[in-house]
Parts: sequence; C-alpha cells; structure tokens
Amino acid sequence: MGTQHARRFSRRRFLGGLTVAGMGGFLGLTPRRVAAEPPPETTRLRVLQAPPALCEAPVQVAEELLRGEGFSDVQYVRVPATANLQKIAAGEIDLGLQAIPYAVRRIEAGDPVVFLAGVHVGCFELFGHERVRTIRDLKGKVVVVSTLGGNTHTLTASMAAYVGLDPQQDITWVAQSGRKAMQFFIDGKADAFMGFPPEPQVLRARKIGHVVVSTTTDRPWSQYFCCMIMANRECVRQHPAATKRALRAILKATDVCAREPETTARLMVERGYTASYDLALTVVKEMPYGQWREYDAEDAVRFFALRTREAGLIKATPQQIIARGTDWRFLNALKKELKG
Repeated sequence: MGTQHARRFSRRRFLGGLTVAGMGGFLGLTPRRVAAEPPPETTRLRVLQAPPALCEAPVQVAEELLRGEGFSDVQYVRVPATANLQKIAAGEIDLGLQAIPYAVRRIEAGDPVVFLAGVHVGCFELFGHERVRTIRDLKGKVVVVSTLGGNTHTLTASMAAYVGLDPQQDITWVAQSGRKAMQFFIDGKADAFMGFPPEPQVLRARKIGHVVVSTTTDRPWSQYFCCMIMANRECVRQHPAATKRALRAILKATDVCAREPETTARLMVERGYTASYDLALTVVKEMPYGQWREYDAEDAVRFFALRTREAGLIKATPQQIIARGTDWRFLNALKKELKG
C-alpha cells in the first residue's frame, strides 16, 4: 500500500474499524464503568516517542484511547533513543516504552523511574556474518553497537556472559551512533550487530548476514518481556488515577496491535512514525503483542537483572532492582478488569 493512501486513514476510521471488529468486546471497560473511577489528577500526559523503533506501536497508536481516559492534552515528545530514559527520569516525559536491560542499569544508578507493565516479548535480533554462528563465536570478534552502555550493548554482553564469555575481555566493542551501527555491520567492519525494529526486518529483506539469536523465538530470551512501560516515579506517586488510566489505554492498544495489524500499520504511517506501511506491517505482525496478561512482568525484570549482573554491568541483586524500580499495583488491577 502506498504512503499517500495510508496517510488518508483517519483516526475516526481507525476507531470505527475497531468497533466493527469488536472493539467493545476486547478493548475493555464500558464508558460508564470508566467514568465511575476517579478522574485523572491531570489532563496532560507526555508520552515518549523515540523513532524509528517500530515495536513501540502500542504506545504510538494509543492516543485516542488515552483521550478516552480523560487526557485532553496528550503530548508525544520525540527524543533521540540515547536520551529517552533520561527524559523520563528528569520528569520531562511522564511515561514510555523501554527495553529492560538498560533500564535496569539506570535503576541501580538511582534514576527515579519504575516499571509498570510488560508490553511485548522479543524485538531484538543478533545478526552475524559467516564467522559468527553462535553466541560463543563472538569471542575474539568485533561487535558494533549504537552506544556503549546502552540497550544493544547491555543485551549482547548479557548473552555473552550467559554462555560463559567475558564480555569485557573476549569481545571488541565498537560504538556507532544511530543507523551508522547497522551500516558498519553491512560494510563488513563488524562481525556481529544487535538490531531492533525495523533494522532486523531490513537486514533480512536484503539478505545481509544471518540471525544468530532472536529474542522473539529463541529461549530463554523469548520467555520474558523485553520491553515494558516505564514512568517517572514522582509522577506515579502524585497521579495514581492518571497512571492507571494511561496504562489501561496502552494495554488496550497492545491488544489492538495483536488483533488489527493492518489498521495499526496504517495509523503508524498517518502519525508520521514511519513512511513505510509495508515495513510497519511486517514489524507489527512479527511482534508477539497481546500477551501482557500471560507473561510475568516481575520475572522479566528479575531475569534481565540477573543476566546484567552476571555480565558485570551492575552490582545490585535482582530483588534490589525490583524493590527500587517496579510498581505492579496498576497492572494487577487491570489484569482483573481487562480479562481477554
């Protein structure tokens, strides 16, 4: 489908199409039940938008659902991927989707952020050239990442430590910002590269390298959330009703992505998140959305905290990370309300 046609797909048609598909049946509560709850303490909600991570689809298509929860001023704040968690910690953004590995490191460092709920499993894929067929093959090789200490570096180092490598001694790390990291791999200057949507989809379509590990399909990584909703701790403390309402809208949107991938991809194009409908559709169809009820959010934080600690990147125990940086009150309540 062409971009011009996709851009004509309006939000009204989006919600109307969902109604035809059974929106009332799978998107949650009736208006009367929602209205019976306390109103949000604030009608402004600042939501992280960090393109080009197309796996963020649930957050990006939740705008009308957020307005239905009482947020008349929904602001999507675009920031570079390297600064997204810092903006939440600073209180400049209220909440957004975050990968767990790097967030665990920031929680140990004292950032005032909390995990609220899991959104999806998978999205990261480790690619290799001919000399890298398994994670153990990373020993003595060059791995390119977007930022040393960031998500791709932390996750790749955790995988290496999990199979017995010393990520500090056994791997040569090269940092290349943004899309330069993938191009560095394409040019053959690195043996391996950890990508996230749409990078894995682009590499597979161009038949460059091969997938060594997919966190969507390969255990143990596929058994845990990789990306979760995080919020500013003080914002949650001051605005509990608003937090619950915002989280409900995003979890509903996660179900939309699972059941209406074509509609979701069109809306991603309309909102300017990507220019390619086909690429957005591929990503949305590949992501295991709609499983937020089945997977255990706390187990995911525990798993990645332990892996990060094994890699020598944090000293805190998983339980310390959970105590400092999680708040499951709203998720537990919504699991009862939004029964699939």
